[in-house]
Amino acid sequence: MPQPVGIVGLLESGIKAEELRQRTIASNIANIETPGYRRLDVRFEELLAKAMKSQRAADPDDLEPEIFQPKATPVKSNGNDVNMEMEIGEMLKNSFRQTAFVRLLRKKFAQAEEAVNTGA
Repeated sequence: MPQPVGIVGLLESGIKAEELRQRTIASNIANIETPGYRRLDVRFEELLAKAMKSQRAADPDDLEPEIFQPKATPVKSNGNDVNMEMEIGEMLKNSFRQTAFVRLLRKKFAQAEEAVNTGA
């Protein structure tokens, strides 16, 4: 039976999701000229929000990021829907989210280390 996810687990799941999203964005950019290629995205924020609102402890399996095809962007004449400006914007947002998760995780570990060092 999986152990419930605490704050550290939530942060680790966030970092994992942002790493997957970074690879997904890179794949979208690499396929910008591929006829028929449809961009991919990662679903994680909804899963995280649901886990944080839940009255029960989050299950790690509920926080697995999912790759999906949004199909909400305009398709060019070659059947491709990758837009470089949008992908760069997504890459920047992704970078900011990943940095936030890493900083929060560092802070959590620093708090734990301080508690151990002070004997609390």
